[in-house]
Parts: sequence; structure tokens; C-alpha cells
Amino acid sequence: MSATPDRSITAPEAARTADGLPGHVAFIMDGNGRWAQARGLPRTEGHRHGLEALRRTVRHAVRLGLGYMTIYSFSSENWRRPETEVSFLMGLLRRFLQRDLSEIHNANVRIRVIGQREDLDSSILKLLTDAEALTRENSGMTLVVAFNYGARDEITRAIRRLAQEVASGELSPEAISEDALNASLDTAGIPDPDLIIRTSGERRLSNFLMWQAAYSELYFSPVLWPDFDREAFDAALDDYCGRDRRFGGLTAKAL
Repeated sequence: MSATPDRSITAPEAARTADGLPGHVAFIMDGNGRWAQARGLPRTEGHRHGLEALRRTVRHAVRLGLGYMTIYSFSSENWRRPETEVSFLMGLLRRFLQRDLSEIHNANVRIRVIGQREDLDSSILKLLTDAEALTRENSGMTLVVAFNYGARDEITRAIRRLAQEVASGELSPEAISEDALNASLDTAGIPDPDLIIRTSGERRLSNFLMWQAAYSELYFSPVLWPDFDREAFDAALDDYCGRDRRFGGLTAKAL
């Protein structure tokens, strides 16, 4: 598999859209700080190079013809980081949406944002909602941006909505089901991820898509996120394609 640099979003590669590829891949983009530290650079340089890795990954996902790609861009816990680092990350988000949105839109990619929106800075919120509005009618890959997102918060908010419906008489307690909860989550209408990739060698979900990941395949790449490229992505996909997904049942060969 070639590791040729990706410079633009192009049409899907027919050779890589064979049966067996995941329809939805989610990423925990980890390792920016360690990448910078190993080079004697400030953490901000790790984040800057991480943005380039994100561009490469989105472009490759589009070429492969994937239906959904979710990125853990900023967790609800990330606000605890130093103010200077948070400010830099917000600047990178603005730069990504302002610089890359046109390319994403022209590639027929639809953007969907999940996460808590209350109390967000108005300029950041406007960028997110404008990106969603511009790309809403696109019919290609959906890029799900988890921003100010935490799985426990998402589930709590969903339960609160259902409780309010019960209290108002709109919903009976007996009607609360997995489907009802799914419909109340930020990810309503989005299929669960088939594959979750975490970079940097860490092996945990870190409060990411905990409900949706019930039957996801997990892949932990040793590659630090700024170094994640087409070759590393393909390695994860090849590993996924060799797995036997049973969803709690048995495969035909085991019967």
C-alpha cells in the first residue's frame, strides 16, 4: 500500500471499496503532546501537525468511500487543560473549518457535530452550525465532529430528555427502550461505529461513544497521531477486515 502524500479530496478508489470495509470508522486522535515532546517542541506544534494528520485521514476516508467517519476533536474534559493550550486548540478548529470547509463541501461530505452546545463561545458555535448548514444536503461521507463531547454527558442528557417526556405524559415508562434512548442521543440517525481506532498505543475509550461502541471493533495503533498516515490507516482497515464479527452470536463456521 502506498504512503503517497494526500493533497486533495478525490473520488472514491474503486479498488479499496470491496466488501468487508467498515461503514463507520471513529478516531481517538491521541499522541500530539508526546509527538512534540519527543522532538523538543511545544505541545502546540504537536496539535498543529495533528491537524495535518486529520486532513490526510479525511481525504483517505473519502477516497475509500467510507460512509461515516467520527473524530474525537475536543472532549468535555479537555477544558481542564492550560488556558493557553485550549485557546490554541480553538484557533486550530477555526482554521480547519475556515480553510478546509470549502474542500470538504466540494467533496460532497456532510458535517454533523455532536456534543454539548450550551455555553459554547458564540463564534465557535456559529462556525460549527454554519458548517452543518452548508453541508446538510451533501450525500457523500458524513464527517461527525465530536466537540465538547463526553459519552457520560451525552447519555445523561438523553435520559433527562426521556424523563421530561415521561413527566409531561408524552411517554410512558414502559416505552423507554434501547431504540428510544438511541433516538435521544446526539448520534441519533448515525450508525454505530464498526471500528474505533485509537492512536499512540493507549488502550481505552476515554469517555468516547461508550453506548455506541457496544459491538465496535477496537484497534490500538502505536503510531502517534501527527504521524498517522494512509499506510497506518490501511493497516487498521486490513486488521479489521480479518476479524470475525459475531455481535454476541456464532459465525456460520462455528455452528
